[in-house]
Amino acid sequence: MNFTNDTYVTNSSELEGNEESLAYQTSLAVILFVFTLATTLSNAFVIATIYQSKKLHTPANFLIASLAVTDLLVSILVMPICVLYTVSHTWTLGQVICDIWLSSDITCCTASILHLCVIALDRYWAITDAVEYSKKRTPARAVGMIATAWVIAICISLPPLFWRQVKAEELTECNVNTDHIFYTIYSTFGAFYIPTLLLIVLYGRIYVEARKIILKQSPKKVGKRLTSARLVTNSPGSVASTSPLQCGRHDTHSAARERKATKTLGIILGAYIICWLPFFIYTLVVATCETCFYPELFDFFNWLGYLNSLINPIIYTMSNDDFKKAFHKLLRFRSKHTAERRSRAEHQSGAPERSTRAEQQSGAPERSSRAEHQSGAPERRTRAAHQSRAAEQSSTAAHSWIFTRLITHDR
Repeated sequence: MNFTNDTYVTNSSELEGNEESLAYQTSLAVILFVFTLATTLSNAFVIATIYQSKKLHTPANFLIASLAVTDLLVSILVMPICVLYTVSHTWTLGQVICDIWLSSDITCCTASILHLCVIALDRYWAITDAVEYSKKRTPARAVGMIATAWVIAICISLPPLFWRQVKAEELTECNVNTDHIFYTIYSTFGAFYIPTLLLIVLYGRIYVEARKIILKQSPKKVGKRLTSARLVTNSPGSVASTSPLQCGRHDTHSAARERKATKTLGIILGAYIICWLPFFIYTLVVATCETCFYPELFDFFNWLGYLNSLINPIIYTMSNDDFKKAFHKLLRFRSKHTAERRSRAEHQSGAPERSTRAEQQSGAPERSSRAEHQSGAPERRTRAAHQSRAAEQSSTAAHSWIFTRLITHDR
């Protein structure tokens, strides 16, 4: 009797454990699937936006499009199979698919990282040698830079295929062989550590050069703004004055622009390093310590690296006004027919509102008219103040626009 009760309790606990495990696997699969779908759609929209907008057909944007294609390949060739493997923790697709999947994973992820270096190098040359590089910045040069990134990525992913041995028993795991410590060092340094060092150096130089350009242009802009302010305020009925407050405002705006530039560079480098650094550190640790491998931790770091493929299109496109306008234009193009049908329906079924508007306008109180007649103060001083503030705001906006162009998307 006691044996039966013990068996019943054991079976019940096992059933509850299986249900919890199934619920966990289902939730994890849904989350990873949504993540994969979002990565696919975001990069596909970037590619479609560049393709539709002729204004974006520049060598610099070709690099952005190539990065989006690379991240799109990650979301199509790598991430769906990784969802299945992460949820089940058992490989059931055979060794051939395993080899293809691992090669695609290493190649596409490495190419994505190297594309970030190519984009940074392109922007660095465009800032430090603007005149000469504008002549060399051609689509053919962009294609050459893209091809170089892919060749390096393929060279890093190929070696494991040569020492891969066919096993007689059924394959239950599909991981890169970390027994070859020299390949692990070669691949991690070639795919991450060296590109990361290059990115830090390039973006550091980009920030310094962009700051120099802004500081050189700022005195000219301030001089023009003060001159225009004097011309406006020296009109009849006004008093010419030059307030030291304008210099303080200029210093404040300069500091704000520098903070914005630092924030932009911090997002670019920070997102990349946060996404990939844990994975490559853990890869080196596992290569030297076999007992340090934990599948759950490895999966987490692996998917954290894939997150970079979702962040890239957001960082490199949404920070640029041309991309925003083209992206919105693409969305409006897709919903054009729906909007036209809605507009026709409103014109046909809705009553005209002209009479109502006319009544509201004709029935307006006459207080504004009396106020105008009673107020004898001239409006020139008010206009001058508005024009001075507008000139200052336009100058600040111009500086901010230049800074954003130099750092986030120099064409």
